[in-house]
Amino acid sequence: MRTMGRHFLLDLKECNKDRLDDLDFIKDVLHYVAKDAGNAVIGESFHRFLPQGISGVVLITGAHLCIHTWPEYNYAAIDVFTYGDLFRPEEAAKLIIDRLESGNPSVVELKRGL
Repeated sequence: MRTMGRHFLLDLKECNKDRLDDLDFIKDVLHYVAKDAGNAVIGESFHRFLPQGISGVVLITGAHLCIHTWPEYNYAAIDVFTYGDLFRPEEAAKLIIDRLESGNPSVVELKRGL
């Protein structure tokens, strides 16, 4: 198989509930991860649900970051997809896990391609 990209699926359990429901914090985390990787943010979309929860995506040069949070369960599902060599998904995953204070993270890597 010719690998076209790497897709990291993060299931983050036992996260900090307050952080999972803070829209500005979630935006800052994803933007920080993008900038730390040296990539330019080229688009974003976020939504805060009522009474709680956030979904968002940040599109960056050579990758995207997507998050869905369930504060009531202290849980977040995150996708980190990258193609090319400009973005380091392992480091992005570690930064997100640390920032959301996950006490029980699970990371699965899929190689995407033909």
